[in-house]
Parts: sequence; structure tokens; C-alpha cells
Amino acid sequence: MLLNYNNRIFRSVSNSRTGEVSVETVFRYSQKGTLVRGVYSGGEIVYGTLIARCDENGRLDMRYQHLNKEGELKTGVCVSTPEILDDGRVRLHERWRWTCDERDSGESVIEEIDTQA
Repeated sequence: MLLNYNNRIFRSVSNSRTGEVSVETVFRYSQKGTLVRGVYSGGEIVYGTLIARCDENGRLDMRYQHLNKEGELKTGVCVSTPEILDDGRVRLHERWRWTCDERDSGESVIEEIDTQA
């Protein structure tokens, strides 16, 4: 079953030390078919975009780019694996790697914000 990410909003819950996303970072996703797009900002991120392909299990194969507060452009790749929480929200477990200068990698978790609360 294809997970629908359209109009879902996520906030970072945790991230590896070498990542720039923080609990202040908010992600807004849209989806058409298997194409998922997103924009994100907050914390150290001035503005970022992502594009992903969603597989039949809801897993995202993603490429991302952003501008940070220091004026640096950053790029990377990420695989996000969904977990459906008891209340129906989505939690994404992410394994990412920078493709720009540092080439560090890490893991992060982002969780859907309950906009109905």
C-alpha cells in the first residue's frame, strides 16, 4: 500500500551530531503518485527542498538541498522508512549522507505534527 505524504507536516525529533536539522526544523510534504516533494526551514536551515520517490512500502529515496544560516549550500541523500504511530501519525526513520564537502553520514527521526490538535 502506497503511503500518502500529501499535505503532511513533520518536525525533527532527533538527529546525529553532524546534521543541521534540529527540533526547530519543520518539513512540509506534497505528493503526486510516487513523487514526493518537500520544503523545510527552521533552526540552522534558512530554506531547503527535497525530492523523493516513494516505494510500495512508503519508503522514500530522497535527495535534498538547503541553505544554512552561515550562507552555505548543502546537499545530501537520504532513505526514510515510515512507522505508523498508534494515533495514525507518521514517524520517519532516516539514514542520510552529505554529498557536499564533508561526506559525513548520520541518522535522524522526524515525526508528523498533529494539525488537528
